[in-house]
Amino acid sequence: MFDLSATPIIMLILATVTLITAALCAVLLVRLRRQERRQQALINVLRNEIRAMTNGSIGMGKRLLAIEHRLNITVEKQQELENRDPGVLAYNQAAKLMEMGADVDDLVRSCGIGRPEAELMALLHRELHTGESLPQQH
Repeated sequence: MFDLSATPIIMLILATVTLITAALCAVLLVRLRRQERRQQALINVLRNEIRAMTNGSIGMGKRLLAIEHRLNITVEKQQELENRDPGVLAYNQAAKLMEMGADVDDLVRSCGIGRPEAELMALLHRELHTGESLPQQH
């Protein structure tokens, strides 16, 4: 059946295996905690970098909004200045009429600009839309 004289040896072997297993578990636990600390440190570094990038992006967004606001004000002022100058209005209207196919006589009648100016605008309009270059004098 069972030999009772072998029982202390078996118990010694089981105790040794148990101690080795406990020691191995302790070593693994220490390694796991060390790795956990490293991972937490890395998470903190990444969190700080994300925070810095977010703050930079927010600052850049605010600067872009300020620039856009200043640009809108500048565009409004430019339009006000153009609307104050009747000559600019006449030339803007003449350019629009040229785009719609008006000829020199139509520009002189409708916009109140002189014939030479109307002819110059017609020439420039033709050059822009045909892609031909102006004749060069040598």
